Amino acid sequence: MKTSLLLLPLSPIVLRTLGITLLAIACSDPDIVPSKNPSGPSQNVSEAEEGNSSEFGRRWHRDTVNYNLDVILLGPGKGFGYVKFRQNKNEPQMIHLDTWVLGLQPNTRYQLQRAVDTVLDGNCTGTSWLTLGKGLDTQSIITNNWGSGSAELFRSVATIPVGSTFDIHFRIVKENTEEVVLSSSCHEYTVR
Repeated sequence: MKTSLLLLPLSPIVLRTLGITLLAIACSDPDIVPSKNPSGPSQNVSEAEEGNSSEFGRRWHRDTVNYNLDVILLGPGKGFGYVKFRQNKNEPQMIHLDTWVLGLQPNTRYQLQRAVDTVLDGNCTGTSWLTLGKGLDTQSIITNNWGSGSAELFRSVATIPVGSTFDIHFRIVKENTEEVVLSSSCHEYTVR
């Protein structure tokens, strides 16, 4: 008989270890390898080493890392959340938000929310929270008997110009009360 890991009750230590493992798996995503600069000529590692390697590092970070994010959400209790934020090259201006929560209240409806700001200082001050889902339709994350749940969410950013950059942070709230149970740190992303 197969048992899903998400169906087992987990201790806080196991939850944190699982979160680190999920982050490591997500970071192995092939979509975050250095690529050509969409706004200029490409530069490979050997060219960067001959020139300014710190400029290559900044360009690599700017051109690849902030298209895709691995977002960890933590709370005051034992809960844990993870959002795999991806902008696929073949789907411009579409953001996929695969979301997992562990260790929350069993059989409860939660929602993923985000807030952004355009002051790129690594300090997320945006408070206009938008509930995310499948496109414009909000979608619940429903936990099972052990407080684990997941949802494959997405959002079109077709109305936002490609190359726009934002500071963004996320939170998980109880659906009916909007009580914040998990929140993330501040991340910077650029619309692909």
